[in-house]
Order: sequence, then C-alpha cells, then structure tokens
Amino acid sequence: MSDGTIEFNQKKPKNFRNYLKLGITSLIIISLVLIALSSITIVKEGEYKVVRQFGDVIKIHDEPGLKFKLPLIQEVSTLSKKKMVYDVDEKEITTLDKKRMIIDNYAIWSITDPEKMISNARTMMNAEARMGEFIFSIVRTELGKMDFSEIINEEESSRGKLNEEITAKVNKFLKRDNYGIVVNDVRIKRSDLPEANEEAVFTQMITDREKIAQEYLSQGEAAKNRIRAKTDREVKEMLSTARAEAEKIRAEGEQQAAEIYNEAFSKDEEFYQLYRTLESYKKTIDGETTIILPQDSPYANLLLGYFE
Repeated sequence: MSDGTIEFNQKKPKNFRNYLKLGITSLIIISLVLIALSSITIVKEGEYKVVRQFGDVIKIHDEPGLKFKLPLIQEVSTLSKKKMVYDVDEKEITTLDKKRMIIDNYAIWSITDPEKMISNARTMMNAEARMGEFIFSIVRTELGKMDFSEIINEEESSRGKLNEEITAKVNKFLKRDNYGIVVNDVRIKRSDLPEANEEAVFTQMITDREKIAQEYLSQGEAAKNRIRAKTDREVKEMLSTARAEAEKIRAEGEQQAAEIYNEAFSKDEEFYQLYRTLESYKKTIDGETTIILPQDSPYANLLLGYFE
C-alpha cells in the first residue's frame, strides 16, 4: 500500500504542469484572438470612422468595409455621413416696423470634411452650436429688414426666397471658418408674438380680414348688379325683337287672308255670302241666344231651311 501511495504522489506534479501549460496556451490564444478582433473596424454605409492615436487624428475611413487599426494604441470613433436635423433654439427678434417676434427654426446639415470639423469644432455639439449662432445672426438681420405683416402673411411672404438666402449666407460663414460642414436647408417653422403683444395683433388681424371680406362682398354685389342689369336689358331687347317679328308675321298672315278672301269672293259671290252667313250663325246663336226676326227675313229663311 505504501509503495502505491508513493507512486501516486510522484505522478501528480507532472500532470499539474501539463494542465498549467494548457491553461497558459489557451489564455495566450484567447488574448491573441481578442487583440486581432479589436484591431478590426467595420465601416458601415453612411458613416465616417475616425482613427485616433494618443488623441490625434491619424486617419479617417469613409468607404464601407473592414478596416484595421493598432490594438490598444489606436481608438476609433464614428461620425455620421447622413443629413442631420438641428433644432435651433427659439429667440426674439425685432422687425422693421419695430414689432417683437419669437422665431423658431431648424437646419438640415451634414459633415463634408470630418478632419476639418474635428480640427476646428472638435465635436459635433460644438459644430451645431457655431452653426446655430450663424443662423440666428443672419435670420435676425434678414427679418429685421421686413415688416411684421410681410413675415406672417402667407400671401405676401417671401419666406421661400428668404430661406435660400439664409442657407447660402450660413454656408459662406462655415466655409470661411473651415468647419467642414454644410447646411442643406434652413427653415422657419414657427413665428409667434410675445404673449404681451398677441391679443393686440390678433385683434388687428381680425379687423384687417373683416375689411378685406367686406371689400370682396362689395365687389360681388356690384358684379351681381351689373350682370342683372345686362340680363334685363338683353331680355327686353329679345322681347322687343320677338314682338316686332310677331307683328310682322301677323300682318303678313292678315294680308294673305285678305288676298284669299278677295279671290274667293270674286269667284262665287253668292256662295261666299252664304258661307259668311253660316259662319255668323256660329258666333251669334247658342243655347242662350234669342233672336227676333221678321218671317220673310232672308236670315230667317236660312235658319228655317227655305232657300229660293
């Protein structure tokens, strides 16, 4: 038994060393895999990958795919290539006619040169802050050249052109200072009055709208009267023409009837006299007519059926 125990104790150190070697080998392999993985950078569509070494930018990847960096020494950060929206803080301005307004606008922007952006603005937050300052300064200047009514009245407003001018001027300043960003569009999404002025301005707006509505009503009434007068005149002219035409046709008909009458009378005078007499009976004799005639009257003879 003692011999067997001694042999077991002698084999134990050998097995322990094997396990230790295996553990160290595995740890080394895992470490190498982790280091290899940490050296790989995936660049996606629509983004920049900024590689820094000891805080300095040494490379920028802008094409999608797998990229490599030195593990533990180099760091990678991401910047968006896509268009972004920056909501500018609302601020108060004064119009040309000395009215105060609160303007709220936004900008659509993107990074075109990440190296310049990092060099001059350091961060996206700083870049947006500088862009917001430029936008407000230009908006305040441009709207200060316009009257309040021109800004809020959609029919008279030139906001479309104004937005283009503001965008162009903001980009001019950003390019001058090499911020590496561009503003695609600047839009005024809201223009309000300070609460102290709202009631007075709303009342004035209502009065102006009522005045315009009354002008439209007056113009409509005048147009209605003109149309009615023209129609009445045309109707009278048409009736007058129709009456004249009817009188002409009637006269022609009477003339033709007289001609027919004369022609018929000249052909058989006695028959025509008889016919005229019989026609007169239709008009003079009905159920309520009483006629007193001499017995030898030709008219009576005809009624009685005596003919010579």
